[in-house]
Amino acid sequence: MTVIADYIGKSARENVEAAISKARENEEFNAILAYADKRALERADKVDNGEITGRLAGVPFIAKDNFLTLGAPTTASSNFLKDFQAPLQATAIEKLEAEGAICIAKANLDAFAHGGSTENSAYGPTKNAFDKERVAGGSSGGSAVVVALEIVPFALGSDTGGSIRQPASFNNVVGIKPTYGTVSRYGVVAMASSTDTIGVLSSSVEDAETVMDILSGKDSKDMTTLDDFFTPQVLDGPKKIGIIKEFMDEGVDPEVKAATEAYVEALKQKGHTVEEVSMSLLKYALAIYYIVVPAEISSNLGRYDGIRYGNRAEASTLGEVYGLSRDRGFMPENKRRIMIGSYVLSSGYFDAYYLQAQKARTLLINEFNTLFQTYDALIGPVAPTPAFKLGENTSDPVKMYLADIMTVPASLAGLPAISVPAGKSQAGLPIGVQLIGARKSDSLLMAIAKDVE
Repeated sequence: MTVIADYIGKSARENVEAAISKARENEEFNAILAYADKRALERADKVDNGEITGRLAGVPFIAKDNFLTLGAPTTASSNFLKDFQAPLQATAIEKLEAEGAICIAKANLDAFAHGGSTENSAYGPTKNAFDKERVAGGSSGGSAVVVALEIVPFALGSDTGGSIRQPASFNNVVGIKPTYGTVSRYGVVAMASSTDTIGVLSSSVEDAETVMDILSGKDSKDMTTLDDFFTPQVLDGPKKIGIIKEFMDEGVDPEVKAATEAYVEALKQKGHTVEEVSMSLLKYALAIYYIVVPAEISSNLGRYDGIRYGNRAEASTLGEVYGLSRDRGFMPENKRRIMIGSYVLSSGYFDAYYLQAQKARTLLINEFNTLFQTYDALIGPVAPTPAFKLGENTSDPVKMYLADIMTVPASLAGLPAISVPAGKSQAGLPIGVQLIGARKSDSLLMAIAKDVE
């Protein structure tokens, strides 16, 4: 199944105009922060004139607003970067444009990608595509919703601890978090440098595969990128898959558990072997994540001070410039993570917290590697529940963090993971399941997902 194919060969201008029109019709969801319509239409005309060609010629897409793009501001959904016009484009955007794709708008997110609901945006929350009283998920909530509403066939997102997979699950779309280093992060506002990945949200696995094939590969501007290993493939026979016991235990919504079990049955009907596996270190993954990631956040956000980067507050002293600029520029969740990160990196607590977390992270990676000696992939839910209501978890940060409990392990280990639709709850809310693979097994995961899709 492919939606992208429906755009190929048609008038690029008509594709772009239709997408922008549909986006404006759905502004009540607050999924889009800014339009790049002038530049998009100029590129569309060049496609129609034959000046621009490529595999995605004339196909519109939307980028999460932490990607630097021309034609629209890049705010990272923060007041700090309000109205910021990027002087260059992210490598991911450049690669897509080289194949003729057209960026029409920027999608809403949690400010600086800190959050799991897109309620931490300085420009208001994005609403779920299936229930406007519920969250879109985060931090790539806007990107998931524009695909779910069929505004564009695909959107770009970033995934640090589940920020593509969880909103994909909440909005019934496909979400790809590739192996760490598969796609260049150059030109994307940094969150946590050791877990940040660039991925795709789409209507089908096949479309995500097409886009990932374009995005992947080495980039001299990002030294963490890997040589291009991604090659779309078809399965060469049945695979052995492990269903993670800890992800199916007490605390998981019964409807989420049932949807996951139904997907497992679909895998079995295709001839795959599915067995239960246990991972003793998963119970520590969330604690590891919320030590390591805030530490990296505090470092990456140090540059935003109103002098080097970001909007500057009017003040009479240098100290007030720093203080007021950061107070007005950062959202409460940004400040919370900076404070946690600064604490665990401080001289008195570095060994007790940060160093221990990194050691535990290595043990978790080793546990995954041991399983992948026997299994081709692992499976489990994406989140413990379907989308929760707007405002339900905002007063309790720990409760919000617990929504990431099933997505952070793959991020800590740098593993590829894909969220695919697995059904809906009785209330009509989408439920996704997650396939996790060994490093560089991205193509295999997509082949398994396509087999069921």
